[in-house]
Amino acid sequence: MNFFRGVISGQAAGPQPSGAETIQKLCDRVASSTLLEDRRDAVRALKSLSKKYRMEVGTQAMDHLINILQTDRSDSEILGYALDTLYNVICNDEEEEQDENAQKQADDLGLQFTDTFVQDPEHVTLLLTLLEEFDFHVRWPGVKLLTALLKNQGPQIQGIILVSPMGVSRLMDLLADSREVIRNDGLLLLQQLTKGNAAIQKIVAFENAFERLLDIITEEGSSDGGIVVEDCLLLLLNLLKNNSSNQNFFKEGSYIQRMKPWFEVGDDNSGWSAQKVTNLHLMLQLVRVMVSPVNSPGATASCQKSMFQCGLLQQLCTILMATGVPADILTETINTVSEVIRGSQVNQDYFASVNAPSNPPRPAIVVLLMSMVNERQPFVLRCAVLYCFQCFLYKNQKGQGEIVATLLPSTIDANSISAGQLLCGGLFSADSLSNWCAAVALAHALQDNLTQKEQLLRVQLATSLGKPPVSLLQQCTNILSQGDKIVRRGSKVQTRVGLLMLLCTWISNCPIAVTHFLHNQENVPFLTAQISENLGEDERLVQGLCALLLGICIYYNDNSLENYTKEKLKQLIEKRIGKENFVEKLCFITKHELYSRAAQKPQPVFPSPEQMLFDHEFTKLVKELEGVITKAVHKSSEEEKKEEEVKKTLEQHDNIVTQYKELIREQDAQLQELKEQVACMTSQNEQLQATITQQQSQIQQHKDQYNILKLKLAKENQGQSNSQGDGSQVNGLQTEELTQLREEVEELRKQHSLLQTQLGDKDALISSLKSGAAQTAEGPAGGSDNTELLQELEALRSQVQSQSTEIGQLKMERQDLLRRAEVGCSDTLPSSDSSLDAAKMAELESRLGAQTSEMERLKAEVKNLSESRAELEKRLDSTTSTVAILQTEKEKLQTDVQESKKEQDDLLMLLADQDQKITNLKKRLKELGETVEDEDDLDTRDQTDDDDEEDEDED
Repeated sequence: MNFFRGVISGQAAGPQPSGAETIQKLCDRVASSTLLEDRRDAVRALKSLSKKYRMEVGTQAMDHLINILQTDRSDSEILGYALDTLYNVICNDEEEEQDENAQKQADDLGLQFTDTFVQDPEHVTLLLTLLEEFDFHVRWPGVKLLTALLKNQGPQIQGIILVSPMGVSRLMDLLADSREVIRNDGLLLLQQLTKGNAAIQKIVAFENAFERLLDIITEEGSSDGGIVVEDCLLLLLNLLKNNSSNQNFFKEGSYIQRMKPWFEVGDDNSGWSAQKVTNLHLMLQLVRVMVSPVNSPGATASCQKSMFQCGLLQQLCTILMATGVPADILTETINTVSEVIRGSQVNQDYFASVNAPSNPPRPAIVVLLMSMVNERQPFVLRCAVLYCFQCFLYKNQKGQGEIVATLLPSTIDANSISAGQLLCGGLFSADSLSNWCAAVALAHALQDNLTQKEQLLRVQLATSLGKPPVSLLQQCTNILSQGDKIVRRGSKVQTRVGLLMLLCTWISNCPIAVTHFLHNQENVPFLTAQISENLGEDERLVQGLCALLLGICIYYNDNSLENYTKEKLKQLIEKRIGKENFVEKLCFITKHELYSRAAQKPQPVFPSPEQMLFDHEFTKLVKELEGVITKAVHKSSEEEKKEEEVKKTLEQHDNIVTQYKELIREQDAQLQELKEQVACMTSQNEQLQATITQQQSQIQQHKDQYNILKLKLAKENQGQSNSQGDGSQVNGLQTEELTQLREEVEELRKQHSLLQTQLGDKDALISSLKSGAAQTAEGPAGGSDNTELLQELEALRSQVQSQSTEIGQLKMERQDLLRRAEVGCSDTLPSSDSSLDAAKMAELESRLGAQTSEMERLKAEVKNLSESRAELEKRLDSTTSTVAILQTEKEKLQTDVQESKKEQDDLLMLLADQDQKITNLKKRLKELGETVEDEDDLDTRDQTDDDDEEDEDED
């Protein structure tokens, strides 16, 4: 013990041992001491020496320290000392070194000890187990040690934790620790753990990380919080960036709505702290991660919709128009709003409606464009505004039309500043960066919009007093030629590149614009002169763009100008420039370093204004046109004629195929309609069959009841002659029997009404059969269905006749009953005269009179029923004749269907011959080296042409 106290206190008798010797003795004591107190003191001494003698402690004591972690789990104090010692040895966060070499050596030393520690994966698993200890002196150094290991050997440690049972879950528990020191260091640990590992990112996300992190951010004060908020945001960025699964989980969990309060800033925006700026910057980056253009279009659109619905976009626009916001936050807000509205029509429409709080109010787009063309504004801010304008016009033909409309003579307002005026002002200003930005912005207003390209040709500019106005297209070419004649400087290269990109975008896929461009006699000589010269590196880029512009004039030329037809322009290139030289200058565009950089992502990010030369959308246009222009230049006139002939032939064949397809589609539609009609008739037939079955059961019940009544009446008639008292009973029974007869008649009346209803249904069925037979185009299948329906109709007719017969029988039996009842009444009257008094006689006579009148009424009803039955029989005969006519028409239709089928087979044979001819022609074209479109492409093009023709007809 005295030895340990001497090491710790620095006071020892005799000569002082060296550091290595002291560490060796301490390691021996840790390995050999049996008392826990002795081992604890030895480990405490190693901890105190671990920073000064890092190399010695790491090489000699690491195994002993790991053994302490494995064996002395019951003593938290010695565990804490061991973990602190390992952390001091492995961690590279030393104090500031004197030079870089010393720092590099320290980093290499930490990496070496990390490799030693993780040679056995069980050591990392042991460390994860120790993190379950709640004791502060064990948990906190364990978190710091694991964080240091992840910094030095991240992928290897991640792999061990990933396969460890409940490894990630144990680390997630650190966020729920009530001690802020452990929770905050746990955030740093999870940051290192989730770097570049999608699998761990998903596990952490599904361990409810989003909920916990957002709760911590809210508790810490959101954007006004401290470094803990920053750590939470960095961890959220790790979880969401380039991880579509976590992004979807974040959106589906309604966590986007919880981001809105972060951006609620007050009116007084002065005095922003550096931490608040950092926090808000990370929050804006988090929004951009959810709507980044590199995400899948569906996921981006869904997030954009959620951000608009929850009011997040509106809150960002409020920051955009607020005063006192720091420049870097304003720049990042503009970039964020850009990606939230990019490609979303609803969001773009809302952004177009936002006004700046000025007097008079101006649209936010106009205010932003004023910053873009102002050379005093920071470069990054101008780039952000350009990106915002590009995103506003991306896939937004409505917005493109509104921007171009501000340039047209009929819509110009002299009292207000419009977007078009600002773009024209920037396009012709003295600042080359404003020229480039305005040219690119105007090109985006024309991107993939033929209508606006044609509309922009109407724009006229007043160059100076006393001179006639010139078109915008002509003014752009004038600036190009004048800039070339004055001086070739670096800034002017940027201006000319911007104007050339605008012209290429403008006239591409627009033959009318090509004609307007070629109509100026100076344009083609200027382009050929530019391409043919031998100039420097920067000027070679201008030459390549001039070659592209001239190539577009060839490819989209409709030969409306005699002097500048396709053939004459190609001859001019061959004489003045040379085809190979022309192609070489054209290919220089894609070989340029800045071209490759601009093609990577839509956002214009440039280190300096001088490197701002290419636009992302323009790189797509170059990639699309480079190959076709090269082919168009090398084609001879004969090849073009052959190609035109082949195209015409293919178009003719396509028209024939299209007609056949339309015919087949119509026939398919008719067949489908007939099948639906047959299915409907079948269901109706099933319903009628069920109704008939039900009626048959009811008739059988009535028969049974009638037989019972007949037996009762026979028995009562036999007992009428026995006594006088029996006579009155018979009269009572007769009254009851008459009531039952009345009920029977009522049932017959209902049965008659039901039969009339069924007959009406049969008439409706016959009418539907007539209409179906008139429209049918089916083959034998349709005929068989009609035959079955006619057979079922005949069966229904026979059932109706049988029911009518049964009704007649019931009527006859009823009349017999009535007759027998009248006979019974006449028999009982004499006996009653002799036995009853005058009062009873009067009562019996009145009852008999009532029964007689009731019988008369029933007879009248039976007569009406008979007349109705006769009428029904007539209608049934008419129905029979109608069915015969339908049968004749059906046979005629079957003949027509057979003829149509034969004609269709002939058409299909002709179609097969045409397809074979088309295949042979395509093979010939491929042998000639031409690109041949597939049938699906032709169908798509035909559909597009049809839509265009319909639009023109509507106009």
